Amino acid sequence: MPVRIRRIFVLQIAGVVLLGLLAGFALRFALNRLDGHGLDPPARAAGVAAVSLAGRTIVLDPGHDGGNAGAGAVINRQVPAGGFDKECDTVGAQTAAGYPEHAFTFDLAQRTAMILRARGARVVLTRGDDTGVGPCIDQRARTGNDLGAAAVVSIHADGGPVTGRGFHVIAPALSPDRANASILAPSTRLAGVLRTAFGRATGLPLADYLGKEGMTIRSDLGGLNLSRVPKVFLECGNMRNPTDAAALVDPAWRARAATGVADGLTAFLQAGSASTAQRG
Repeated sequence: MPVRIRRIFVLQIAGVVLLGLLAGFALRFALNRLDGHGLDPPARAAGVAAVSLAGRTIVLDPGHDGGNAGAGAVINRQVPAGGFDKECDTVGAQTAAGYPEHAFTFDLAQRTAMILRARGARVVLTRGDDTGVGPCIDQRARTGNDLGAAAVVSIHADGGPVTGRGFHVIAPALSPDRANASILAPSTRLAGVLRTAFGRATGLPLADYLGKEGMTIRSDLGGLNLSRVPKVFLECGNMRNPTDAAALVDPAWRARAATGVADGLTAFLQAGSASTAQRG
């Protein structure tokens, strides 16, 4: 084979090899983008979820407040609660070591809000800090109603018996004034998906001291009676139980709990969007 032809042949082979290598790198990059490898987790989560919750408004209602204990006259006054009157707010529970429910709920609400906002949702908290008083239960419900929220979760931690363990979700029953009838079915669906997602994320068992399979249905909570949008209460664990309390005070556990709340809300809203699309 003449030298010139051989040289051209070698260059052609080298070009084919180079193109193959470039194609391989391109394919690997594309696959990595699809399965998430090679991307920072926050960027990956935001990129995937920004589409899923775009345009949706979610209200997170962190229970109680840091100033409630010193404002008895304010929080003890009676306000409408859906066919009867009830105290404006309460102080909340605490662990044996003194970690208060109001601090836990505000921390978890902030963590959850960050995740949901990364997924494209508009998230509003019923209180902006942990040093105020209230707001009263009727105002908490009004926040979600006025915003036309797609879903509301009121975040709490129970003060149950010391021997009782686990978390539970509270869904609304028909209020005494019968004004919350339209939210009963969607709120029950929200309670179910939230229970599944929260349990999966946290590893905490379902409550063994009340309710049935981690669920209770109540008509005595003003926040549920006055809501006109899907809403549930999440009791994230029993602050008076030493095992539960050890989880609740752990920031790493609260990070997982926030993911569980966000995943439950996301699943509920995506399922609702799919149902609407099918009906359309």
